[in-house]
Amino acid sequence: MTDFSSDLLRLLASRGYIHQMTDAAGLDALAARQIVPGYIGFDPTAPSLHVGSLVQIMMLRRLQQAGHKPIVLMGGGTGKVGDPSFKDEARKLMTGDTIAANIASIKTVFERFLTFGDGPTDAVMLDNAEWLDALEYIPFLRDIGQHFSVNRMLGFDSVKLRLEREQSLSFLEFNYMILQAYDFLELARRADCRLQMGGSDQWGNIVGGIELARRVEGTEVYGLTTPLITTADGGKMGKTMAGAVWLNEAQLSAYDYWQFWRNTDDRDVGRFLRLFTDLPLEEIARLESLEGAGINEAKKILADEATALCRGRAAADEAAETARRTFEEGSAGDALPTHKVTGPIGVVDALVALGLAASKGEARRLIKGGGARVDGAKVDDDALVLDVADAPLRLSAGKKHHGLLTRG
Repeated sequence: MTDFSSDLLRLLASRGYIHQMTDAAGLDALAARQIVPGYIGFDPTAPSLHVGSLVQIMMLRRLQQAGHKPIVLMGGGTGKVGDPSFKDEARKLMTGDTIAANIASIKTVFERFLTFGDGPTDAVMLDNAEWLDALEYIPFLRDIGQHFSVNRMLGFDSVKLRLEREQSLSFLEFNYMILQAYDFLELARRADCRLQMGGSDQWGNIVGGIELARRVEGTEVYGLTTPLITTADGGKMGKTMAGAVWLNEAQLSAYDYWQFWRNTDDRDVGRFLRLFTDLPLEEIARLESLEGAGINEAKKILADEATALCRGRAAADEAAETARRTFEEGSAGDALPTHKVTGPIGVVDALVALGLAASKGEARRLIKGGGARVDGAKVDDDALVLDVADAPLRLSAGKKHHGLLTRG
């Protein structure tokens, strides 16, 4: 089904968010006649989410743009278990204080993408610890566990993967899908939530919640998943040589965030503009048709718009200006990653300190391959010692990654 009557599904389809839906016709009809509260769950495993979660955040933004109500569900309860979906091993368990601190930090990013408040289409943030922490084990098994077949649970791809690899899957993790299904039931009860969205790896969990809501409450609820977002070369979205691309400023500078989008593969520009910016589709069609130097301008627009959404327009403008000065004028710029030193430092240590290499071994390989430069001059000797005077030194790894050494 592609000819939708609701603004919601037309918007999601036109920008490339839809992979699977449990009942497209039913959801389309519901969204055409009423405000639909819809949720996505996020486990607070770190103080920041990363770019791999951004398509889900943008889905909630699209839900609100289409006149519906986003529910951000933080996994304060399920975060104590950990989602085993397509993980090779169990996550380390976190303390309650760590989870609370992570949730507070993560909320600051959502406030840039969504309008929170008490209105009918205002976003709300809930924490599943509110109901999961209060569960009593035996009543939960009796009332909820009876609706789940172990045979079927063993058939989920996320479980089969761990078992086929003979990797341990704890009973705690095995319960995760029941807890997530229970979240949907509770949200349907508490917030009249009718839609759960998520990545394609969440399909089994979402279907479990839909079936539970029908069996326990007789409520008709719906599920929608996004495609797995990979780059044109087949890589995982948001994974770079330097590590995860974090959404919070404390974990990643606005300049580095801008630069991540600027380095997008030519083949991904149009798709990423549709998914990660609010630019009109007509403008995106024009930008993705550009070739040669024109596609580089399209990448700068992608970087500007994506960074403005996540970090604010001022931060995006500053990052773009720093990039212009660095690459077009050859000057240092103010917003590059910096590392302060009090004395001489080896070039290998400097590359690692600036995040231009993940390890000393990688830094040495970079130098051996001719990819390391100091103030534009190629580094030939990995024993080179740098002495920072009054002016900072600009270190480069290849043509796209730069940082500044300054005297502290």
